[in-house]
Amino acid sequence: MDVFMTGASGWIGSAVVPELIAAGHAVRGIARSDRSAAALRDAGVEPVAGDLDQLDVLREQALAADAVVHLANKHDWSDQAGTNRAERAAVQTFVTALEGTGKPFLLASGTAIPVGRTLTELDANPTSGPDAPRGGTEALAMDYAARGVRSIAARFAPTVHGPHDHGFMAILVQAARDHGFSGYPGDGANRWTAVNRLDAGRLVALALDAAPAGTAVHAVAEVVTTRQIAEAIGAALDLPVAPVEPDHVREHFGWLGAFFAMDLPASADLTRQRFGWEPTHATLAEDLAAGAYTS
Repeated sequence: MDVFMTGASGWIGSAVVPELIAAGHAVRGIARSDRSAAALRDAGVEPVAGDLDQLDVLREQALAADAVVHLANKHDWSDQAGTNRAERAAVQTFVTALEGTGKPFLLASGTAIPVGRTLTELDANPTSGPDAPRGGTEALAMDYAARGVRSIAARFAPTVHGPHDHGFMAILVQAARDHGFSGYPGDGANRWTAVNRLDAGRLVALALDAAPAGTAVHAVAEVVTTRQIAEAIGAALDLPVAPVEPDHVREHFGWLGAFFAMDLPASADLTRQRFGWEPTHATLAEDLAAGAYTS
């Protein structure tokens, strides 16, 4: 297939690209800068100048492609509403262009969907509409599964880890350094999920090839408690581990605190059964112990 990607040079996208190329696909990726374009060329991707706000470029590339993989997001935590609007507009452009074609459209989503129990791939994302998180784009894409688009939601764990990651785990490591101890919220029993970046990249390629329209796949390798995360960080930094009282969670962890205190278990059992996906790369604790966030 001729695959058009957003986020091809990003944290997860750069792990997806070699999997797609190894599977025999040609990949084109949007590039916001000369540096990004050069990185894409080095990875075997044909760069396309543009960004998420250039909807005419997104539409043109979607119409020309056999499949679209949308992994980019502005991630502007200072303007979340603006980020959500941009995400909504991009996904609306893609699904409108692909309507009635039967072509696959895979978009990034997340397992941070609180349903009061372990989230499964059969659970619909309850958030919808342009004011919802990520602009309600998972629900929007799934609506188009009945309109001739092979929509696939790739729900990534909050922690997609590995060397050179600057995401949530890096923030937690920095908080431990700043405060002199590795903290966990409350009793530390609340659960997060984690997946190695390379395992996540493999799953995207598998799902793009084989997932039916309207499918959610879970890039989840393990379920870990926040106390286990704190203990692994403490061991990596040689720092003590201690609870952070609920009233001080935001002070200790910054804006990430409220999210880190949520209970967000998720299962990938159906994903493994349906697509033969088996994580084989380092666990979160192994990456921390190997210095992925501390060296």
